[in-house]
Amino acid sequence: MLKRHHKILHTTFLLLLFFSLGTKAQNSKVVSIPLIAYIQSLEATFKVKFSYVDEDLENLKINPIEGEYLSVILSGIQNQTQLQIKKLSDRYYTLYKNTTVDICAQVLDNYESNTIPGATVEVLGSSIALVTNFEGTFSLKNIPRQATLRIRFLGYKTRYIRAEELVDPSPCLQILLVPNYEELDEVILFKLLTTGLSQQRDGSILLTIDDFGILPGLIEPDVLQTVQALPGIKSIDETVSDINVRGGTNDQNLILWDGIKMYQSGHFFGLISAFNPYLTDKVTIIKNGTSAQYGEGVSSIINMESQNNINGTFFGGAGFNLISGDAYAHVPLGQKLAFQFSARRSVTDFLNTPTYNRFFEKAFQDSEIKDSNDQSIDDGIVREEDFYFYDISGKILYDLNENQKVRLSFINIKNDLAYTETAQDSSRSSRSGLDQNNISFGGQLESTWTSNFTTHLNMYYTRYNLDARNSSDNGSQQLFQNNQVLETAVKFNTNYEFSNTLGMLNGYAFTETGIINFTNVTQPAFKSNIKGVLRQHSLFSELNYTSSDKKLHARAGTRLNYLENLNTFKEWILEPRLSLAYNFTKHFNGELLGEFKNQATNQIIDLEQNFLGIEKQRWILSDNDKLPITKSKQGSLGFNYDDKSWYLGIQGFYKEVNGISTSTQGFQNQNQFNGEIGKYDVKGIEFLINKKTTTFSTWLSYAYNLNNYTFEDVTPNTFPNNLDIRHTVTFAGTYTYEGLKLGVGLNYRTGKPYTEPQEGSNGIDRTTFPNTINYQENNSSRLPDYLRADASAIYDFEMGNRIKSSIGVSFLNLLNKRNVLNTYYRLNDDDQIETIESVSLGITPNVSFRLTF
Repeated sequence: MLKRHHKILHTTFLLLLFFSLGTKAQNSKVVSIPLIAYIQSLEATFKVKFSYVDEDLENLKINPIEGEYLSVILSGIQNQTQLQIKKLSDRYYTLYKNTTVDICAQVLDNYESNTIPGATVEVLGSSIALVTNFEGTFSLKNIPRQATLRIRFLGYKTRYIRAEELVDPSPCLQILLVPNYEELDEVILFKLLTTGLSQQRDGSILLTIDDFGILPGLIEPDVLQTVQALPGIKSIDETVSDINVRGGTNDQNLILWDGIKMYQSGHFFGLISAFNPYLTDKVTIIKNGTSAQYGEGVSSIINMESQNNINGTFFGGAGFNLISGDAYAHVPLGQKLAFQFSARRSVTDFLNTPTYNRFFEKAFQDSEIKDSNDQSIDDGIVREEDFYFYDISGKILYDLNENQKVRLSFINIKNDLAYTETAQDSSRSSRSGLDQNNISFGGQLESTWTSNFTTHLNMYYTRYNLDARNSSDNGSQQLFQNNQVLETAVKFNTNYEFSNTLGMLNGYAFTETGIINFTNVTQPAFKSNIKGVLRQHSLFSELNYTSSDKKLHARAGTRLNYLENLNTFKEWILEPRLSLAYNFTKHFNGELLGEFKNQATNQIIDLEQNFLGIEKQRWILSDNDKLPITKSKQGSLGFNYDDKSWYLGIQGFYKEVNGISTSTQGFQNQNQFNGEIGKYDVKGIEFLINKKTTTFSTWLSYAYNLNNYTFEDVTPNTFPNNLDIRHTVTFAGTYTYEGLKLGVGLNYRTGKPYTEPQEGSNGIDRTTFPNTINYQENNSSRLPDYLRADASAIYDFEMGNRIKSSIGVSFLNLLNKRNVLNTYYRLNDDDQIETIESVSLGITPNVSFRLTF
């Protein structure tokens, strides 16, 4: 009782003190006090009791109310708090919350204390929205008490606040918005080709999916197809899983998804990208001048980032085309938590479409065999296939607070094939199967410690597995191959801004990569199981400088790598990096880029005839013996002009890549088994001219490459690279009118090199067992020139207030031109030379329908 008595005296004293202060300073701002303490003082003063739920009142404050009568004071409490007060008897009262409240507030800049008119105020989960008036104020009535308001204004950080925190006092409460000083990763310099494509100040190319328009042949923003519209990036075999950047092989591209290295990038054996674009926020393509934070990828980096901000409202979409169907969604679970997912599955195992038929013919055409008289001997073979693919991705976004953000990502990519060929005349059959799977998990922690110091922690685990099975001659010979990659990585970056013009990036990365290559053959009996583990520690540092007049942008850094193959070698490698850009005038810019890079993971290429020639690449680790570490150095100089309606760009480059092996380059002649070590060097020019208006864009691009191998143990030791495409030309255009988008384009390139057998009887060496083919000089012949026309059309329309729709139609190889992509030779059972030609897609239609909401 004594303790309670002291508590009543204490609260009464506080109340009297507040009343006294209010009497002495009538014009001063009234001080708010906790509502529970105020009610306790009323209980002592008026000898009454109030019942309430502590959680309902514990965060509420009130301005003391002048008055002699309890009824007047209680009415004032209702007005200030919008609580309901019910009299149960002369002594007992109850207080409880309304389910709805009336609110008002004034939005201010917390730095200048200026009002912010025109700020957007939204009640999440409803259609209620408005903007603040000239005084920066707003008011709403009958809003759910637990509703969350989102307040946004350009240049300020978005603010989330509960409606019950803004109950309608007088004057309205003030909401302070914090200016957003976040600097963009790179400054956009030039818009290219279509909406959503732009060149950055450091020479990289940025693809923003939300803004993407249309490109010829594309009705969906397929990431790995889109990048091929840029000069210097092509796929010689028309796949997305074999992209060649400035004469390099596909395994020399570093492909990242949410910071995770991807070892599988395609569906349908490379004809379709494995990454759903609709939750991808942006894609950065780097051909040279790479930041020191990136390792590997001696040819290029393709960095895909999914949407990274929590959106308080649900959005999603779904669609289908003649190959697959997909769905995606962003689901907010609160103002600090959201979940994203996407899923896609093929319809090829239960629906036969013209698009699937064309893709199937392209993927499995290597079984089309011709004799020495160029006559097909492929008749009388019955083919059966069972094929499907899917990909699933998910992401959890959680903001611990405004300065710490946690992101957890997941992706699973799968291809599955069962294929049988049966000869009708002999009933001999051959069965092949492929099971390709990539599963990855990643986590990121983004922290802002001060206005000029941030950190980024990235960890991931990825597992790639390929099982290939082949049974021929009715099962008398069986072959099984397994390729497995397990990789774990931890990367930590720090960014410090010394000033508005100078910043510094530092960091450390650790990667452990384990690769297994297992082979088992029954006839003749052969078994091989090669395992390797590579650990890599990297320290990197770079400075970023932008002059005060914004004309000069410079980035210079270095990356120090320590590589350790647990079976064979240890090595230190230092890699300098440089990016310089200078604006000579408002519209004219020059850039100088350079880099040294290395990579210790490569893909060897099996014989073309294994597993139908559709999936013949196996990941392996460098051992610095049979396969050294691949090292590159590259420099480029370019100039760009842009006046909004015209863009003109030209860039010359030189690249040298050492430590390549004939086993990783896809040789199909006398050098395909020998494993000689050498290099290649590329000299080239890339040119692009682009005319743009608000409704159309047309462009002409040209690329010249002189790409040569040098192998000291091969005669002659210098000869054209397998990917030596001397001339590449693209002429294309797009047109947009209201909801209609049209695109048409023409692609031309000279033929790639290949090696023919010697003529006549010299074509076969019968002095060896088994007999072999005698070839002419390496890559001394060239395939015919390549020409393909593509077209596409998309129409966007609305199906209600919240649902947007689109219909798309595309045609690949509109002229149905037969382009030979590759030619190689082999001996059949009768020791006759067979010619195997790989040809391009025929005319390939596709149709899509999409909904977004």
